[in-house]
Amino acid sequence: MAAADAGAVVEGSSEGLEDVVRDIGEGVAPLTAYLETIWRTIAPQVFSISGLIEMAMIVATGALAFLLAGLMRRIVERIFPHSEDHQVSRVRRVLLSLAPPFLWLCALWVGSAALFGFGHPDDLARLTTSLLTAWILIRLVSSVVADPFWSRLFAVAAWAVAALNALRLLGPTIALLDGAAVTVGDLRVSLYLVIKAAAFAIVLLWLATTLARIVNRRVTKAKSLTPSVQTLIVHGVKLGLTLIAILIALNAVGIDLTAFAVLSGAIGVGLGFGLQKIVSNFVSGVIILMDRSIKPGDVVEVADTYGWVTSLGARFAAVKTRDGTEHLIPNEEFIINRVINWTHSDSAVRRKLPVGVSYDTDLDAVIPIIREAVEGVPRVLTDHRVNVLVRGFGDSAIDLEARFWIADPQNGVANVTSDCYLAVWRALRDAGVEIPFPQRDLHIRSDVAARRGPREDAARAAADKPGAANDA
Repeated sequence: MAAADAGAVVEGSSEGLEDVVRDIGEGVAPLTAYLETIWRTIAPQVFSISGLIEMAMIVATGALAFLLAGLMRRIVERIFPHSEDHQVSRVRRVLLSLAPPFLWLCALWVGSAALFGFGHPDDLARLTTSLLTAWILIRLVSSVVADPFWSRLFAVAAWAVAALNALRLLGPTIALLDGAAVTVGDLRVSLYLVIKAAAFAIVLLWLATTLARIVNRRVTKAKSLTPSVQTLIVHGVKLGLTLIAILIALNAVGIDLTAFAVLSGAIGVGLGFGLQKIVSNFVSGVIILMDRSIKPGDVVEVADTYGWVTSLGARFAAVKTRDGTEHLIPNEEFIINRVINWTHSDSAVRRKLPVGVSYDTDLDAVIPIIREAVEGVPRVLTDHRVNVLVRGFGDSAIDLEARFWIADPQNGVANVTSDCYLAVWRALRDAGVEIPFPQRDLHIRSDVAARRGPREDAARAAADKPGAANDA
């Protein structure tokens, strides 16, 4: 009985495996038949007089292109001579490397048109043209796009399209992708539409980013514009170009933009809840740039962060401290919190230096000494008078205060204060002026004396007089 069951299981497994193999064969059969048809079409061309003529044309055009490449290189070198400019050198290098294949591609187009005009088949020429076009595009994109991920992605897509076009499978593949679609209202979204929209969006967004980068370089070199205006122009151009690129990409693939009108309510709710902080920071950044309260290069102090603003973005400002730490502070913090801008209208900043001297010191003599010591520090401004004031009489010293000005707070204020303290200390030491330390005069009374009253103290004093014992 067990043997019979095992045989039935084996027989069932064999039938299941045969069904799987049969299904796979039925699925692959159309593709196999199509490839056989292509081979039957190309094989007679390869092993025939027409095929030999076509291959001879391909080889001849390639040889002619490489012979003419030298002339084209000389033309490119004359138009783009050797330059220290990185962009010019890059364009020159790309054109020189693409000269031979580009000439070959042009010659192949002319040769294919001639073969077609004389009634000869041009399948091999079309295959060579597709592969050569893909190689030129890949080489051109890889030289322009620095990101290796996008370069590899474009290379895979270009080779795939070239192979499908050479095998006459590009049309059927597009039809297959377009057939996989869903309909939402009046909008039909297919897989081919999604791929096409993504390709358009990637290319247009890259162009928008490149143009924004060029505008950024041009605006940065404009000395007549303030840093705030420069940042506002750059961010406005980048945002505008990005929106235009997205709209053009959607319109290019045939999507009606009015179909997205129903999403405006949902977008408004999203802005009101999930994107509230993002929108708040963006609006705060625009306000900061327009009123020019903070601009790149300013020295600011926000809460416990002191440093200079290196950049202003759409969402945050980068503040770099003296120790090299870069803080990314949301733009909203500059609107709702108190901010100290050390260089808002003038980079000159006044600092205060408390100094204490002994009560035995001659103030008329020590005040000029302190003033000269502070004026000798390199970063202290000489066109602003250093004032030394008497601030009060403390418990242990006479309190003085030296007030001086600096013009470069971005280089730090604690370090210049330290330099002034050292200069004052050296000057007072050389002049023999004492800098007192905190001190107190303590009068200690014992517990017994504290408990005695006036009568006990008088009686004890009388008993301690000479002769008091004899009188007793």
